[in-house]
Amino acid sequence: MITRRTFIKGTAIAAAGVVAGETSSARAGELTGRIKKAVKYNMIRGDLSVHEKMALVKKLGFKGVEPGVGDKVDQAELKEAAGAAGITIHGVVNGSVEDILRAVDQARFYGASSVLLVAGRVNEGMSYAKNYRETQAVIRTAIPYASEKDVMLLVENVWNNFLLSPLEMARYIDEFESENVGVYFDIGNVVRMGWPEHWIQTLGSRIKKLDVKEYSRDKQNDEGLWKGFDVKIGEGSVDWAAVRAELKGIDYKGWATAEVSGGEEERLADISKRMDRVLAL
Repeated sequence: MITRRTFIKGTAIAAAGVVAGETSSARAGELTGRIKKAVKYNMIRGDLSVHEKMALVKKLGFKGVEPGVGDKVDQAELKEAAGAAGITIHGVVNGSVEDILRAVDQARFYGASSVLLVAGRVNEGMSYAKNYRETQAVIRTAIPYASEKDVMLLVENVWNNFLLSPLEMARYIDEFESENVGVYFDIGNVVRMGWPEHWIQTLGSRIKKLDVKEYSRDKQNDEGLWKGFDVKIGEGSVDWAAVRAELKGIDYKGWATAEVSGGEEERLADISKRMDRVLAL
């Protein structure tokens, strides 16, 4: 029999599970063990040594960090500090298709598995077709070296007026005919022109890593295009339940890295908790 006490207890548990629009069932760990949570190295702020920064992100539940090629940090010190803390340097952010080989060498030094690339930019001085050809040509020349070093070249979807649909991005990647080239999918970056779950479904196994951020269409409409990013993870327009469903649908297993404004311990702890919530970790 259901007593009054057990009914009240069950109701309280269910209510406690409702946080930022997420139900307790959605937070039941459906992606636990599939996704490893990371943070960009330059998000870790405060007057801390490299060793203290690695110890902090470990304490907050992150398993990895991802530095940029231009980050002002001693690479040997970062590698040693990460190893001491049990943190994986899983990738390197290059941010362009320039100096890919240098970025590959840096990734190899860290023991990282990927280099994040941005495939140029289309504007009044660079045509869409020319950017398509030229960025593919540069990436293609780097594939043998990256393959030799066992480092993936991952193209990210960014606001560069290029690769504006998942079908086009899939074609762009497939034309390399290389398992060493894939997609670094940024969940928040596509919201102004589409739905992340649709992109995930289309790109499928081409997606090798994820960047995690939020975007609000309401803020975009009311305050301006770039203001859409000015919202905390889980409080924007991303349908995280649909994103999780599609990630499971493509059997995604890998890194998910926060790419939002950073801060000190309190800010990073909030980011970590929000990632756990929206990704059901």
